[in-house]
Amino acid sequence: MLHLQTVPARNGLLWIRHGLKVFQRKPLVLSGLLSVFLFAAFATMLLPGVGFMLVLMSMPLLSLGFMLATHLVLQGQTPSAAVFLAPLKLTPQRRNSQLLLGACYALATVGIGLLSEAIDGGSFETLQQLMVDNAPADKIAEATADPRLFWGAVTRLGLAALLSVPFWHAPALVHWGGQGVMQALFSSSLGLWRNRGAYAYNALLWFALVMGLGIGLTLLMTVLGLGQKLALVLMPMGLLMTTVFYASLYFTFIDCFMFGAPKDLPAEATGNKPDTLA
Repeated sequence: MLHLQTVPARNGLLWIRHGLKVFQRKPLVLSGLLSVFLFAAFATMLLPGVGFMLVLMSMPLLSLGFMLATHLVLQGQTPSAAVFLAPLKLTPQRRNSQLLLGACYALATVGIGLLSEAIDGGSFETLQQLMVDNAPADKIAEATADPRLFWGAVTRLGLAALLSVPFWHAPALVHWGGQGVMQALFSSSLGLWRNRGAYAYNALLWFALVMGLGIGLTLLMTVLGLGQKLALVLMPMGLLMTTVFYASLYFTFIDCFMFGAPKDLPAEATGNKPDTLA
């Protein structure tokens, strides 16, 4: 059923619109799913030695779990936290492929972190510690002026962006397409390259949306004299925006590899097209 398609750049906006509409149908449920995952990740991080790696390995399942959740919402059903474990229950082959994908993602992420730390000479970690300790502004300014910090950030963000390309659709390609690990990584990379215009437009819109909301909320809280409580507003807003982002991933996949995202979503569950993924 999988068929790589080329979509117009304007579909980058369509994916966000559909993500917002799906979120509007089940805002508490979808936000709760992300909260459950974050809580489980925090608890896992407490495990000595293996906690950090297990959390990194689970990241591909987070995106796939939200695709499954979005699919259920479109069918008029209420998803539960079981969507994060569902990909591991299909067949032993697909479960092993998902676990291998997670292991590869974790190892690559650790490698990026080590390389970035070697380039910035630990300046990023120093800056983080200063901010946690509420250090004086002059010390923070001195730390941010370190040129190694810039090149470390460029390395960290650049390589993280490149890593996201093969892993963007790989879990879904394994789950719904039965592809092997290497084939899924290649197909995901090819899909993003073939539709780079739509993905670039989508990324630009997300950046503008997040920045616009952040600046708008900052100005509003400052005018109201509530600047000190800004973090209390930005944190839940960040959670909601992240939830919408993950809800939109389903449409990027079906648009590029299935039958195409619908041009609009009706008020009730959609028709037969999404049923082909069940």
